[in-house]
Amino acid sequence: MHNEDRVGGAGDGARGPEDRRSGDVPRRPDDVAPPEWPSTPPPHGAQPAPRTVIDGRYELLEPIGSGGMGEVWKAHDRRLRRLVAVKGLLDRNAMTAATQTAAMQRARREAEAIAKIEHQNVVTVHDQVETDHQIWIVMKLLEARSLGDLLSGDGVLAVPRAANIGLQILQGLRAVHAASVVHRDVKPGNVLVRDDGLAILVDFGIATFEGADRVTRSGSVIGTPSYLAPELFAPASPGPAPASDLWALGITLYEMVEGRVPFAGHEVWEVQENIRHSPDPALRYAGPLAPVIQGLLATDPRERLDAATAEAMLREVLADPSVPNAAVAASATHPPTVVSPPNPSTPAPAPAPAPGPAAPPPAPAPVPPTPVPAPAATGRTPGRYRGWKAAAAVVCAALLAGAGWMVSQGDGEKGGGGDRAGSARGQGEGAAGSGSQERWKDKHPTLKIGVKDDQPGLSIYDKKTRTYKGYDIDLAYAIAESMGYSKGEVAFTTVATDYRSTALKTKQVDLVIASYSITDDRKTASPGGYSVDFAGPYYEASRSFLVREKSRKYTINDSSDLVDLRVEVCTARESTYEKELPKRGFTMAKSQPNTYQDCLDKLLDPKSDVYAVASDDIILAGYVKANPDKVRQLEPINGAEGYGVAMRPKSSVLKDDVCSALRTILGGKIWEDMYKENLSELVGNKNPPGRPDLTECE
Repeated sequence: MHNEDRVGGAGDGARGPEDRRSGDVPRRPDDVAPPEWPSTPPPHGAQPAPRTVIDGRYELLEPIGSGGMGEVWKAHDRRLRRLVAVKGLLDRNAMTAATQTAAMQRARREAEAIAKIEHQNVVTVHDQVETDHQIWIVMKLLEARSLGDLLSGDGVLAVPRAANIGLQILQGLRAVHAASVVHRDVKPGNVLVRDDGLAILVDFGIATFEGADRVTRSGSVIGTPSYLAPELFAPASPGPAPASDLWALGITLYEMVEGRVPFAGHEVWEVQENIRHSPDPALRYAGPLAPVIQGLLATDPRERLDAATAEAMLREVLADPSVPNAAVAASATHPPTVVSPPNPSTPAPAPAPAPGPAAPPPAPAPVPPTPVPAPAATGRTPGRYRGWKAAAAVVCAALLAGAGWMVSQGDGEKGGGGDRAGSARGQGEGAAGSGSQERWKDKHPTLKIGVKDDQPGLSIYDKKTRTYKGYDIDLAYAIAESMGYSKGEVAFTTVATDYRSTALKTKQVDLVIASYSITDDRKTASPGGYSVDFAGPYYEASRSFLVREKSRKYTINDSSDLVDLRVEVCTARESTYEKELPKRGFTMAKSQPNTYQDCLDKLLDPKSDVYAVASDDIILAGYVKANPDKVRQLEPINGAEGYGVAMRPKSSVLKDDVCSALRTILGGKIWEDMYKENLSELVGNKNPPGRPDLTECE
């Protein structure tokens, strides 16, 4: 069975260091022999051993997952003639003659509690079976990818999809907790996501019920270190509780949108130290999910969001009219997290259902089950917790009012591109398709544009004013005005380098104006990517490097030193530099992040092995200005990057309108004014460079 085909209750298979159970220890020589378990099937070609049959009914076919808490098997239910998943609740490595009786009794009660849970977001338990040395639960066999597999392939998920999956996990947890069960191992590896968007909580291998004794091995709390709540390690801790499951949900939500766990470490002590020193992890891409994540990651469980409040906040995120349907929202390596609102009078079109081969029958809508009880019903009202309730109300109101992760539409002030854009519209309206010629705006009342949010001078998001600023933004407004759009009819979405083509493919944006270099391979579909069409170039940039101003390890004067010293170079994933620089002898970092800003963060970290960042000279010039005396820019190397306005291929009407606008903008004073206002100070040259030829508009 392929690794991506996760099965109900299958565990995580072979665990990596971060998934290692904290209490795993070698067996002691004086331990009694472990109970007899089904053996793994023999290698191909060998004579198979007789298959084990549990309770005369469940024939074990093949192992489909294993971990510190035992193996999970794909089995055949002989009575009902169906395939099921069978899992043992007892850890065979932890059982001794002295502990077996108590462990069996406890597992028996757990199985009974788990079997009572009936919810669409929790794996269905069909039966419980007891043998001499084991308690088995028989579950529905699910063919679906785990959330962990999705994140491994996509990096992170778009905010709406993450909110939808998080809400479904939460609804499943509420059903689990209502049965007085604590899951204890909530994480992406234990959540299955079907093709129709339904998320299902699985793997109750280490679940416990309220009132059970705190179970440890060698004095350590059982679970995956990165997801364990800090209160589990307090001296007087009562042990796992629903609040600790909610902490793990907060970690999972963070990982979905940020691409990593907030508190790193392979061992429990490392994770807990990181929580103690930095209890408020940075949230760069969470958008409206930030208050939910922060509330769930309150280190004091009494101040942590309860399930009802968290559910209400997640529903508000998904209820916002500007958020696309989460069940079919595309995954994103860097999710769109800041969106400027389109014209509020324009209704959002209903998204089409996601196609899929041999899709299962539609499940009940993942989001809406039970009404949400009032948060006050929990009876927990400590000071900071009351603050979270107030924050939830404020955030929900802000979302509905167009604030939060929204960007104000602007008022034509300097830097917004209004005056120049108006001039462009006046000069280019006829060429853009007046009269009977079809225009893009005729069928698209809102122009959706993908931009960057972390490139000073080119395109940056100002959190104080909640607006985008920069050369690319002014250009976007000028193009929009030429196409007949007012500023209030332009919606910006943050896109990263490796997400731009996906945003176009999934129609989240119409255009991308985000220092998108025009290359032949981007115009032709490549494995794992999507082809795009370009209009432009509208700017020509040189290739360069950024290095630390002061480095104890290297003396770097020019780019040749980077090659000779084999200095690790960081660049954005899917950028032109990722493929080009290795051909020139440069040593690249082992893994490239989503954005150039992430590379800059590594460069500024004295503990990092990254000593150089590769990007365009104009992008790096903005970083130098923003970080004086910390970084410096090397002389450019051979090669140029022509920035183009990207769009989906075969959009002839859209391309005609954009090309008409670019001819007007580049042919007059508008382009010079945009350069002088946004870029001249960065490069130290008041005069703009030569105007690029519109090779992609011929």
